[in-house]
Amino acid sequence: MNDRQMRYFIAVAEALSFSRAARQLNVSQPPLSMQIKALEEELGAALLVRTRRRVELTEAGRLFLDSARRAVRQMDEAAALVRQSAEGKAGVLRLGFTSSVPLSRVFARIMRSFRAAHPRVEVELLHMSTRDQLDALDDDRLDAGILRPANGAQPRPGVALHEVWRDRLAVFLPETHRLAGEAGPIAMADLRAEDFVMVSRPLGCGVHEQTVRLCAAAGFLPRVVQESRELTTVLGLVAAGLGVSLLPQCYASVGMAGVVARPIAAADAESRLMLAVRAPHASPVATRFVAVVDACLREEAESREAAGPGDSGVMAAARAAGRRSRAPAKEAAEVG
Repeated sequence: MNDRQMRYFIAVAEALSFSRAARQLNVSQPPLSMQIKALEEELGAALLVRTRRRVELTEAGRLFLDSARRAVRQMDEAAALVRQSAEGKAGVLRLGFTSSVPLSRVFARIMRSFRAAHPRVEVELLHMSTRDQLDALDDDRLDAGILRPANGAQPRPGVALHEVWRDRLAVFLPETHRLAGEAGPIAMADLRAEDFVMVSRPLGCGVHEQTVRLCAAAGFLPRVVQESRELTTVLGLVAAGLGVSLLPQCYASVGMAGVVARPIAAADAESRLMLAVRAPHASPVATRFVAVVDACLREEAESREAAGPGDSGVMAAARAAGRRSRAPAKEAAEVG
């Protein structure tokens, strides 16, 4: 029994005429009759009663018609799903992300737009550090990742990076700290005597390297008293008074009690979120995700431009970067 035989039988059963069914199928009548006969022989039962004037369904034929319709419909749906998967319109998108990604306002726009455009794609969200995402892309365990590498970092072979977002860095202080009440941005030189709580370097997050670079530019190296891979731990240690920490400004939205975020007076005190995909062999679904991200960022830039002078520095910086192609959800843990 094959797909053709079932489609031929359905056509004859609905038309109750071999000649009309043959015209609808655009085939000649003898091959149609042969396929129906072969189907009946395989099933061991007559499906149709043929007379000179008409064709009627047998009881077995009526029962088989319902099943044949369901089978053909399922085959058509399966074929359509395979075609959509090959085009990136269906399947699974394995998307890695660092803990800061959901805090960026453009993330909600991206996910909403992607789900609306591709409802048959299941998004599998995987919370991973920057380094773990790059390793997973190498091993084909991710289709795409949104991560925070060091500024100016060169992509690994076989991985393409596209800028998604720029964040200003802020200094996070205990609320009782002498600088917590400062009205303006804090100079890095004012942090020379401070103890620092930092993101663990092995995570591959660019914030660690950027902190060291900003301190060095101010003429000192940070005195690191504690490192952690967990965001809540970093902020909790700051709240406890163990030290200060440089993190993207978006972390202020976490609302950790006892912690104050203050801007930094340094032109290069910023960090970038990047979309990483395999190159040149990105999966079809990853390619569609990149396209959605690019469209969302264009819309975000246009809405910011329309807002005028009240624009915040984040998207102004993103616009200055040139609007290249760019691109959720366990508890916030690893910083990135």
